[in-house]
Order: sequence, then structure tokens, then C-alpha cells
Amino acid sequence: MDPKKRKQKLSSSSETADACPSPSKMKKKQKLSKSQEIASPSLSKNDMVKSMKKQNNAALVLTSKVISVVAKNSNFVFSPASINAVLTMAAATSDDETFKSSILSFLKSSSTDELNAVFTEIASVVLVDGSESGGPKIAAVNGVWIEQSLSDDFKSKDLFVDFFKADFAQVDFKSKAEEVRREVNSWASRHTNGLIKDLLPLGSVSSLTTLIYGNALYFKGSWKKEFKKSMTKDKLFYLLDGKSVSVPFMSNSKQQYVRACYGFKVLRLPYRQGRDDTNRKFSMYFYLPDEKGDLDNLLERMTSTRGFLDSHIPRDKVEVGEFRIPKFKIECGFEASSVFNDFEFNVSLYQKALIEIDEEGTEAAAATTAQLSVIGLRAPVVRPPIDFVADHPFLFLIREDQTGTVLFAGQIFDPSKRAS
Repeated sequence: MDPKKRKQKLSSSSETADACPSPSKMKKKQKLSKSQEIASPSLSKNDMVKSMKKQNNAALVLTSKVISVVAKNSNFVFSPASINAVLTMAAATSDDETFKSSILSFLKSSSTDELNAVFTEIASVVLVDGSESGGPKIAAVNGVWIEQSLSDDFKSKDLFVDFFKADFAQVDFKSKAEEVRREVNSWASRHTNGLIKDLLPLGSVSSLTTLIYGNALYFKGSWKKEFKKSMTKDKLFYLLDGKSVSVPFMSNSKQQYVRACYGFKVLRLPYRQGRDDTNRKFSMYFYLPDEKGDLDNLLERMTSTRGFLDSHIPRDKVEVGEFRIPKFKIECGFEASSVFNDFEFNVSLYQKALIEIDEEGTEAAAATTAQLSVIGLRAPVVRPPIDFVADHPFLFLIREDQTGTVLFAGQIFDPSKRAS
């Protein structure tokens, strides 16, 4: 990237980093933009539902773009929610209208007011820690590091601290860039329970860097119905090249939230809710194509069909025949700037994410720099048992079901491998 060009560093549920405007441009900023003056943006209930759906559709599009660019036919996990948080901070505090418009276009939002309102909804409803009441442990934090020589002219500090609740630090990029890089990495590790290390690679921060946005997200949830470890057995997982690997598969009771659709099946594994969690519910979804090599087609179908996730939710438990899913632990770090080549972003975006699922539940983290439905009584419908055997490549999501927020997304091509 040309150092003379405007750089930005963004971060999301993994960490994203991005270098901001040059000092000369920063000093021209004299006042907050209109969007920066809004302390508590709000939308009507109906408008919020529409805005959340738009951003959730954008999360699927982002998943498809990231996978196609950096994770073709390989294990992968990342956090759309984290990237969205970083992009929202960048849009709210940027005076570059082209840059801001690119973010609004990508996130399908009409204004920074709308983005900020969605951010507030997610922060106050979805990303609140529920561990004290028996629900998922969640930690979500934002951070901003700004070149100290620009801080007197940087008018967005109050917005970062008061609205985005971000850690704000004035640092010396010019002579201590490597020290700042290590500081950001330490921040990411500290807020992800030590899971995310070395978010920003060596050389990613230089004396030309003026600003880094950061977001770290940590999630640890227990299954509503845990798997019995005595039922975990080694079975074959079939790879795309015709080979197979033996990995531990978990199994459970004969009733599961499974739905058979044309060409694929969906499994929903609910997480245990907290005693006070009446406004949210988390689940992990597994999307398993019927054919071993059909994952790309399934992903394309998911991203090209409006409202795909909501229209393919297994809402009822059904009898299952064979049922097993593999245990896995994967970690992925990537520089995702190429994902945004279609837009006027001109950013350096870094994210690192990790996910582990076992008999007890899921632990996931990422760092980025840059319903329970009430259904009326009805006659029972007798259906034949459905098999759900995830022994070939599949997609997965961790999602909050009330808002539809996608916290983590990824794919498994070989559960025996930890790295992508």
C-alpha cells in the first residue's frame, strides 16, 4: 500500500488494524461531523428489525467473500460481528465521505445514525456477559490507539470513549511502532482469555501508522444438552481429495433440532440460557450439504437468497437416526484487505479467530484491528428419522437468534487440523 495514501486500521470480533489519515489531514478536522454528535441514536422497533436484517445479510456476504479469497477449501473461522464493529467505529469518526460511503454500502446501511443504532442494540443486548446467571460468558471490547502528536486535533475521542466505550490511548507510532504493536497484541490477548495471540504480525505497524481501531470478542457457551463423553467415538471424516481421517465424533440423544432441506441439512444446537436471559438466545448452526463436494454451491445459495438464515431454522426437535458431529479446534489469522477490493476502503485489515467445540460446549474468540417460539397446539406429525452425520465438509455459524446477529462463522474441511 502506498504510504502516501490514506490508510486505516480496522478491527472487529477478531482484530483488525488500519492506518488512519495523515497528520496534515488530521489537523484539518475542526469539529465533529453530524453523525459524531449523536450520543444515543435510536430507531423504531420495526426500523431496528429491518436494520438488523440488512446487517445480518451483509454478514453472510462478508463470510462468502472472505472464504473465497483467503480460505478456499480449508478450515476457517472469523467473526463478522467484530469486523462490523470496527467498520462502524471507522464510519462514525471519519471525515472521508468516500470511505464512509463505502462502509455504508457494504453494511447495507443508509446512514451512520443507523449503523450506530445497530451497534448500540448489539452491545446492550447481544454482547452482554451472561455467565453470572448461568448463560454464556461474553466479553466484547473496543480500543483505539492514536499517534500522540495528533491527539490535540483529534475531536473524536469523546465519541470513542463515551459512545463506543473504547479504551483510548495516545501512543508514539513515530519512534515506538513495534512497542505499540506488542501493546495492541497484549490488549487482544487479555480480552480474549489469552486465546488470541499475535493479532498484528511483525511489520504491520510502522512509523507511518497514525491510528489503530481494535475490537476483541470472546464467547464461551455450554450446550443446553451436553454430549456424553462416553458416546464420543473415533470415526472417519471424508476429505475432498478422496482420502479420510479418523477424528473424535460426538453423539447424543435421538431428538435434535434438525431440518432437511433441498440439497442440505441444518442442525441447531442451542446454548444454555442464563436465568435472566429473556431477550436473547444463542445457538450454533451446522449446514451440511448432501454431497461431499457441494459446500461452495451451498454457500453461494446462502448468500444469494434473501433471508436465508431465518427461513432455514430448525424450530422443532425431530427424531434422528444416525447423529454425530466432529470435535474440532481451529485457529485462523488473516490479512483481509483484499476482501474489500470492490470498495474504496484502502485499509489494512487484520483478524485472528479461534473456536473449539467439545462435549461441553463452545469456546470462541476473535480480535480485529482496522426464540424461543410460542407455537399453538397441533396434531403431531409423524416423520421418519433424519440422519445427520457431519463426516464431510460443512459450514457453521454461532448466532444470537432473537436479533440474528452472527458472532462467528466458518467451515470445516479437515477437523484433524488446527490451523487453516
